Amino acid sequence: MSQGKIVVIGSGPIRIGQGIEFDYCSVHCVWALREAGYEAIIVNNNPETVSTDFDTSDRLYFEPLATEDVLNILDREEPDGVIVQFGGQTAINLARPLTDAGIPIFGSSCDSIDLAEDRDRFEQILNELNISRPRGKAVTNADAAVLVAEEIGYPVLVRPSYVLGGRAMEVINDGTELRRYMQYVVDVSPKAPILVDKYILGKEVEVDVISDGVDCLLPGIMEHIERAGVHSGDSMAVYPPQTLTEHCKTQIVETATRLALRLKIIGLMNIQFVVDATTDTPMVLEVNPRASRTVPYLSKITGIPMVRVATKCMIGQTLKSQGYTSGLYPEGSSVYVKAPVFSFLKLNQVDIGLGPEMKSTGEIMGMDTEYPRALYKAMLASGIGIPEGGKMIVTLADSDKAEAVPIVQGFAELGFTVHATAGTADFLRQEGIETQTVKKLHEGEGNINDLIRSGQIKLLINTLSSDKRIEREASQIRRASVEAGVPCLTSLDTARALLLSLTAHTGQSELCVATVDEYLAGVK
Repeated sequence: MSQGKIVVIGSGPIRIGQGIEFDYCSVHCVWALREAGYEAIIVNNNPETVSTDFDTSDRLYFEPLATEDVLNILDREEPDGVIVQFGGQTAINLARPLTDAGIPIFGSSCDSIDLAEDRDRFEQILNELNISRPRGKAVTNADAAVLVAEEIGYPVLVRPSYVLGGRAMEVINDGTELRRYMQYVVDVSPKAPILVDKYILGKEVEVDVISDGVDCLLPGIMEHIERAGVHSGDSMAVYPPQTLTEHCKTQIVETATRLALRLKIIGLMNIQFVVDATTDTPMVLEVNPRASRTVPYLSKITGIPMVRVATKCMIGQTLKSQGYTSGLYPEGSSVYVKAPVFSFLKLNQVDIGLGPEMKSTGEIMGMDTEYPRALYKAMLASGIGIPEGGKMIVTLADSDKAEAVPIVQGFAELGFTVHATAGTADFLRQEGIETQTVKKLHEGEGNINDLIRSGQIKLLINTLSSDKRIEREASQIRRASVEAGVPCLTSLDTARALLLSLTAHTGQSELCVATVDEYLAGVK
C-alpha cells in the first residue's frame, strides 16, 4: 500500500548555469521516494533528461514550470506535498507561490528558503550567529549601489539575488562601470534587489550539508583551484582540500552546521566560502538552500548517496536512523579534481575569459592517489589539449606580472619557447626569462593572431585586464585561440595547475586508470 503521493519539481529547460546535476538529483529523489513506498510524480519539461523518461517516475507531467501550470497539476493530483530542492533555482523559486496556495513543501520550508535567499534576512542571521562575511548591502538603484561601493571600497562583487549560474554577476572596479552595470542588470532581474559586496581575494571553498533538523552531515569540503572571482561552475576544484589548514576546515564545519540548524534546513544545503588569505578566516559568500552541482561528485567520491539520504530526511527519517553521524565525513586517501568543460568553439562571439558569470557547459572528474596526476587526468578529460612543449604566448595584466614569473619560468624549463607582447616580453626578460616579442593586433601583419592561426602555438596564457581598451583586443586574441584549437588560460591559478600536472607527468609512459569504486576500495 502506498505511503502517499509526492510531486518532485524538476529544473525545466537547461541553460548554461543550470545543468545535468539537477536531473541527477531529481531522478535519485524519485528512486528514494519509491523505495520508501511513496508514489512519485515528476513535473519537468526537458526532453533531454533522464527525469522525463517514461519509466523513471510513477507519472510524468511534461508541462512548463510556471506557477499556474504547476498549480493545475497539483489540483489534479492532490499530493501530500512537493519537493523543490532538486530542481535548482527554477524549482525553489516556486516555493513561495506554492506555499501561498496551501501546498505543503517537504524538506526545508518556504520560510527557510527565503531566509537564505533574502539578503536582509540572511544578514540578520549572520549577525545573530556572529559569522564572518564580506561587507555589503542589497540595493535597488544605481545611486544606492555607488554609495555602498564607496563605503566598502572597490573592487566590489555585484549580482542580482534569486538567480542561478552567477548570471549577471561581475567584479566592478569604479563608479562609472557600476552605473553601466546597474542599467543592464535591471533587464536581467527587474524585481530582485542587487547585492553589492566587497570583493575578497582569497581561496574559494564550498561544502554541502545534509540536515535532518537535529544533526548535520557534511560529506566533504571542495577547494577551488582558481581564486575567488571565477564562478564555482567554471573553476576547477579538488577534494580533499590541498591547502586549507585544519583550523580553517574546523571553522567551515562549525559555521555550516550552525547555519543549517538556524535556517532549519531539512535535506540539502550548499554554502560557498571565501578564505581571507591574511587571516585564514572562512567568510560566507552565499547559501543555496537546495542541491548544487557538487552533489553528484561528492556522492561518487565519498560513496554517500547524498540525494537518497536527504530525501529520507525530508520524509521524516533521521540521519542516525540511516547510519550517519554529525560532522565532516572522513576523507579518503585518493584525490579527486573536478574540471569544467566549455563549448566555446560552438558559441560564436562568446569571450572565453572566466569571471563570476558561469560559462561552462559540463564538468568531469579526474581521480588518482596523487594530486598532480589527478589534475593531469582532469585537464585531459575536460578537453584541454595538454601541450608537452612547443611555442607559447604570454600576455599579462600589469597586476599579474610578478606572480606569473615562476609559472612562466616553469614552462620554459619544461622546454616551451616563450613569446609575449612588448610590455610582458620586456618584463619577463628583466626577470631572466628568454622571451621573443610578438606584435599586438594593431601593429599590423605578423601580429599575435596571425601567429596563433599559423598552427605554431601550443598554449596561450592571457590574464584579464581592468582596462577596457586592452580587453577589447584581448577578447579577439582569446577568440582566435578557440578557433585555432589552442588552449587558452585566463587565470594564473589554472596555469599553475597545468604546470604542476605537466611536471608530474613528464617521463611517465602511462597513467593508472581505475573505477571510482576501485579508488574507494583503496586500489592504487
